[in-house]
Amino acid sequence: MSGVAIVIPVLDEAASLPRLLRSIAALHPAPDEVVAVDGGSRDASVAIARAGGMRVVEHPVRGRAAQINRGVEEVSAPIVLVLHADTILPDDAVEVIRRVMADPATALAGFTPLLSGPGTVRWGTSFHNWIKTWYAPLLFRPHLFLRGARLLFGDHAMFFRRADFLAVGGCDTTLAVMEDADLCIRFARLGRTRLVNRVVLTSDRRVAAWGGLRANLIYLKVGIRWGLGLRKRLERHYPDVR
Repeated sequence: MSGVAIVIPVLDEAASLPRLLRSIAALHPAPDEVVAVDGGSRDASVAIARAGGMRVVEHPVRGRAAQINRGVEEVSAPIVLVLHADTILPDDAVEVIRRVMADPATALAGFTPLLSGPGTVRWGTSFHNWIKTWYAPLLFRPHLFLRGARLLFGDHAMFFRRADFLAVGGCDTTLAVMEDADLCIRFARLGRTRLVNRVVLTSDRRVAAWGGLRANLIYLKVGIRWGLGLRKRLERHYPDVR
């Protein structure tokens, strides 16, 4: 049975980590490894993660791409799940991952995210996030779409074989955002990238901060610029929310 490691890029996630720790503790079967890679948090993230029994690597370079690369280097399990600190997995996630990755034709996969907050489910934005996994590659990489490529993002809790991640060169550290979509494109050349019909709950904090309409316009603006090859300084169009 294949081992599964969870890599968690962390930056100022003190508010999200207690719930995440409870979620990981409830996984059955348990993952073989869990590593949090901190990118220089100024809050209590590192202390909370360590107090919860999580292995923490403090990485000197801030940036999700660099943190993910470091996390994959640190683990040894053959399958790796990249989990954002504000995303909650189903309790059988490890078994789902093993079953999906048992198919040699699948290179990369992810769960279906449902954006939610206290007393709120963002159905409209969640639907947009689902449908853009189809229309984005169809518009910008149709040759890969026809070969089974779907465009996934960090909120999908993406997972893959560690050896394949290293073979494609890992995440592009020049990208402050859209490093996940870029990774999908490179994985699509190895095999199918797919969305699993199982839900993960992810925080609606960006939608709450920006508003639903503005949030979807930001997602479209950044995605279109990336798809057209305008990748420099995309983070200017994607305000940070913690």
